[in-house]
Amino acid sequence: MFKKLDILDEKDPHLRKISKDAAFPLSKEERNLIQRAIDHLTYSQIEEYEKKYDLRPGMGLAFPQIGINKRIIIIVHEYEEGKFDNYVVINPKIVSHSTEMVAAEAGEGCLSVNREVEGHVPRFARVTVEGYDEDGNKIRIRAREELSIAFQHECDHLDGILFFDRIDPKKPFFTEKEIRLI
Repeated sequence: MFKKLDILDEKDPHLRKISKDAAFPLSKEERNLIQRAIDHLTYSQIEEYEKKYDLRPGMGLAFPQIGINKRIIIIVHEYEEGKFDNYVVINPKIVSHSTEMVAAEAGEGCLSVNREVEGHVPRFARVTVEGYDEDGNKIRIRAREELSIAFQHECDHLDGILFFDRIDPKKPFFTEKEIRLI
C-alpha cells in the first residue's frame, strides 16, 4: 500500500547540511526509502494519484529532504505521457557539463519549498553524472535539458543548496538573448 513520504520544509536545518557519502551495501531501510521515493514521485506526476493521495507534483528527491543526510538522489522523469525513467544515483558527482546555460522558463519548484519563488535558475544545458546504482555498480548518466536541470537541482540538495539560492536577487529573470529558456 502506498504511503506518501514526509518531506521536510525549507526551514528544516537538515536541508542546509552537506550530506555524507552513502556506504555499501545499502541498508534494507535505505532501499525501502528509495522505492517509496520512486512511488511517491511517479504518483505525483499522474493526475489521478496526485489528487487521490494529495501529492504535489515533483520529479526529483534527495535524501536530505526526508531527513537523511546521505548522498542519494532519485529522479523519476516522464519522457512520454505515462512513461517514466527512474534514476537512482548513490554518491553522485557532476563530472562534466556544457558551457551552454539554460533555465526553466516557468522557474523551478521543490517539494521542500511550499511557496511560489519567482526567478530563473541558471543551469548547465547538459551534464554527465557519475555515481553508483543501488548495488554499488559504477554508473554514468548523460542528461540534457529538463533532466539536466533535475540532476543539478538534486545534487545541490546534497550540498545544502536550495534552488532559490541560485536566483540573482538583482536580476531574477533572463531574456532569451541572455540564456536559453526551456
